[in-house]
Amino acid sequence: MPDQKKAPAASGTFLNFMLDETLMAIPVERVREILDARDIQKLPQAPEYIMGFIDLRGDSIVVVDLRTLIGRPYRKDDVDTRIVVLWVEDDGKEQLLALRTDKVTEVSRFDDDRIEPIDTGTMLNWDRRIVAGLARRNGAYVTLMDLDRLLSSKVIASLDKHVEDALGGVNA
Repeated sequence: MPDQKKAPAASGTFLNFMLDETLMAIPVERVREILDARDIQKLPQAPEYIMGFIDLRGDSIVVVDLRTLIGRPYRKDDVDTRIVVLWVEDDGKEQLLALRTDKVTEVSRFDDDRIEPIDTGTMLNWDRRIVAGLARRNGAYVTLMDLDRLLSSKVIASLDKHVEDALGGVNA
């Protein structure tokens, strides 16, 4: 049986959301608020995964399309689309930004408060930097996102290259 870690001690609760049919989670203490889909002001020459920004009570918040960032096809907003405003740590400073998700499902704890590391990633030549681990909620797998690594410039550059390579292989 693989090593298992306890959920982070800060709260042990997570915001669960969907991307396609994949259940994902982030620590709830990182979430500032959850918004319905809304108009997003475009930014000129921004990468595809940066949708633009929204005004949140006088603050401009950059909105990242999580689907596009991780190489999944773009999807139009629907009644379930949510924008999750959260903070990430960048170079020792907290930064506010927003992630566009397909659907927010709940705030919960994981079954047995366990997070399973993914140790086979190296063996399978898979870069798992954006995944902190796997957990279960009501028996179903949940992918726990590592927000600080997911949104770091090095990881984003790496993801961009993987998406380009994949698209290049299809178009070649």
